[in-house]
Amino acid sequence: MRVFKNSWFSRFARREKITDEVLIDAISRAMQGLIDADLGGGVIKRRVARPGQGRSGGYRTIIIFKQNEKAFFMYGFAKSKQENIEKYEEETFKKAAKELLALTDDQLDQLLKSQGLVEVNL
Repeated sequence: MRVFKNSWFSRFARREKITDEVLIDAISRAMQGLIDADLGGGVIKRRVARPGQGRSGGYRTIIIFKQNEKAFFMYGFAKSKQENIEKYEEETFKKAAKELLALTDDQLDQLLKSQGLVEVNL
């Protein structure tokens, strides 16, 4: 299983002090079927904890996810600042999921080199 963050999410995680360990935990739970919402088309919503707190008061993340293959953290927000994503955003994530989930390992490696993605080490 390969796990990635896009550049926007990398900045968000750094600013909010969300560690890679927290992200790996979120993916581990998703692999067990524990997701907060399946938006369809390979897009899921998963809670992650604030540092030193629980998941319920933490952040919501939008992840492009394919079981046992790939996961891409795309977007995150604090529930206290944003209720949910808009319908047009959901559709954009679904379109991106089609493209990202179809990428080969070589193509992913090229995106890593160009700094479009950051790999989260398990």
